[in-house]
This record gives sequence, C-alpha cells and structure tokens, in this order.
Amino acid sequence: MTNQTPAFSIGDVPIFGDLILAPMDGISDMPLRGICRRLGSAMIVTEFINALDVLENHPRYHQRLRFEPYHRPLSLQLLGDNPDQILQAALKLVPEVKPDIIDINLGCQSKNVTSRGAGAALLKTPDKIAAIFRLMSDNFTQPITGKIRLGWDDTQLNYLEVAKIIQDHGGAMVAVHGRTRQQAYRGRARWEPIREVKQALHIPVIGNGDVRTVAEIDHIKAVTGCDGVMIGRAAMDNPWLFSRIDRDAVPPEQVRETILDHFDAMLRFYGQRGVITFRKYLKAYLAPYPSPKEDLLAVLKSKDPHEVRDWLARFFDTLIGR
Repeated sequence: MTNQTPAFSIGDVPIFGDLILAPMDGISDMPLRGICRRLGSAMIVTEFINALDVLENHPRYHQRLRFEPYHRPLSLQLLGDNPDQILQAALKLVPEVKPDIIDINLGCQSKNVTSRGAGAALLKTPDKIAAIFRLMSDNFTQPITGKIRLGWDDTQLNYLEVAKIIQDHGGAMVAVHGRTRQQAYRGRARWEPIREVKQALHIPVIGNGDVRTVAEIDHIKAVTGCDGVMIGRAAMDNPWLFSRIDRDAVPPEQVRETILDHFDAMLRFYGQRGVITFRKYLKAYLAPYPSPKEDLLAVLKSKDPHEVRDWLARFFDTLIGR
C-alpha cells in the first residue's frame, strides 16, 4: 500500500501516496473508508463531526468516529461555525481518538450546514477562519488542515485569501474543491484556481473535483502542480481508482469480490440497517453493467441480505458466463 518515500508530508505526518478519499457526509463511512484505504487511499478523513453534537453528547456522532488501526494516518474532520465550540469539541475528542491530523470543514455545501454559518458559509467570514486556525494550532500538536471551495459564488471567489489565512494562522495543508458553494456539484470543476493556490502557498495543496479516471489524476496534477488528489463521488463506483485502475479495466470477478466484502462490512457496521444503507453503493457498483431495470430495482428494494447475495451470485455468474 505504501512506498518507501512519502509523496508529501502534512506537518510532521508523512503521507505515502498522492490519492486520498475525500470526506463526504453520508457516503465516506467506515466501510467505504476501509475499502478505499486497502485499495490505496494514502490517508483517511472521517465524515465531518459536528462540534455541537460533541458538546451536547449527541449519540449520532460516535459511529462517524469509528476507525480501524490500518486507516491511519487518520484525519479528524470537525464542522462548526463558532471557533471556541470547535476548539472545545476537539479538546474532548482528540484525547479519545488520537488523530494524526485535524481537519476543518470549510466546504460542505449542504443547506442544513450553511444555513447555520458552518461549512462553505465560513468562506464568507475570513476573520472567523483565522480565529479557528489560530486557536486550533495554538492548542494541538497535530497538524491542522482545511478543505475549502473556491468561494461562496462567482461574485465571491476568495479562495486565495482563505488559503493564505489558513497557512498564516498555522494550517499545515489546504484541499481545494474547484467549485463554489453555489455550484454544489453542478458544472465542471475549475482546476486553474487550484494551481493559483499551489503557487501562492508553501504548505501542501490537494486538488479535488471531477477526477474519475487515471488520466484525470495525471491531468489535474499536471495542470495544478498539486501535491495530492482527493477523489470523492468517483470512489463509489470505482474504489480501484486509488490503485490507479480505471473502472473498465476491473474484471467482473474482482468487482463481485469487492461488492461482497463491502456488503459484509456494512452489515457488521450497521447491523440489519446495512442492507438499506448499502443500496447507494450497490447501484453505483452495478451502473457500468447492463441489467434489466426491474431486476435492479428488485434487489435495491430488498431488505434481506440473503436475497441480495443470491441475486449477486446469479447476476455475476451470468455476466461472467458461467
């Protein structure tokens, strides 16, 4: 999984590899993180942990924190709109989790998050970003990083200002998604601004947005000079991208094996609810294959793990020609 020489370092944490699974709310849960780490993701970032949930001891955040030792280097991503609350949440979590890195979410575009001033909404308050990074870097030995977007919208493209604030207040790495909050996931990601950030900073810069193939990995690195690449939604149907393998080059036998491994991990992690939670991943895994719509809908509606496994056995036996 690792090379002898790190691709780059985040603070004093060496990163062996230049491809990283992006944190995605409701998607990059522990089972997917495990699959991607084994296939080559150079580090693991948790789904965001809401600082208020930690301070109020809400039970929902505990499951999002779970990880396995092989997931390290582990980055703990925190979300909030209040610098002191983020600090207090981190002071509570860090002794328990012992993360290698602490990441601040400055890019989530969800209305539920931005309406309270958190995630990408923080891009509109650079002074607050400065306060967060100053507090965090003063209170922790772990490197503090941030994941940003280009700005709130095309009239507020302040990615260079925000990236410099992160660096100047102790930040050790910046990941840049080449879209604004207004774009969400629509349109094409812009990579040229990532190049501008890379040229302006002396800390590592990670590029993110519209990377679905090996060629696009090479292209974004060539265009931007970024130190590493974050792969987001493409990981759902092609986690093998972390091994630099395009989806059409993955044999059906390997796809079937990974699907079953992932499904079993979901059942262990979520219990019976894992059958339902796995549907979005199964749909993505099967998307490249021809399948009658009614057959696919039937398996995606099933709540019985035995039915799902039996359907997959028949599907892949037919696909492989057995």
